[in-house]
Amino acid sequence: MSGEFLRAGFWRRFASLVYDTLAIIAFAMLTVVLYLFAVQGLISLDVISLNGAEDVSAFIQNSNLLSGIRTALLIIVSLVFFGYFWTKSGQTIGMRAWRLKVQTLEGNLISWPQSIIRSVSALLGLGNLVVLVDFKNKKALQDYISKTEVITLTKEENRRIYSELD
Repeated sequence: MSGEFLRAGFWRRFASLVYDTLAIIAFAMLTVVLYLFAVQGLISLDVISLNGAEDVSAFIQNSNLLSGIRTALLIIVSLVFFGYFWTKSGQTIGMRAWRLKVQTLEGNLISWPQSIIRSVSALLGLGNLVVLVDFKNKKALQDYISKTEVITLTKEENRRIYSELD
């Protein structure tokens, strides 16, 4: 554990997750709109046809392939969101607001593979429930699996990290 900063508790993590969920919803909506435009473009070019569906959304919903592509895109958007922020500064938008930072156990920024493992093992945020029973270490399931920790920063350190970003 980082000697300088304490590990974050459940409620800070939860509040941060709420903020990040709102940001991901916005990115997901943009992704779906762009995907709808792309499928509509393929229909307009007669590459694919609606096959009797009343609109593009119904067509995608009725197609296992197109529905699967949409789901894959939404998962990729979430992984890229967390991976980008965690590998660049250790803080997502929500973590910045709640002065949290994810880092390796040695205090370094995490890698892309660690961020993917961390995202998947978080189980849509349910992994944070482990913090409620892990009184000694204050680590979530994703912390144990990805060999990371989430620390609470001072206001000064939070400002310093933000000011170092380009």
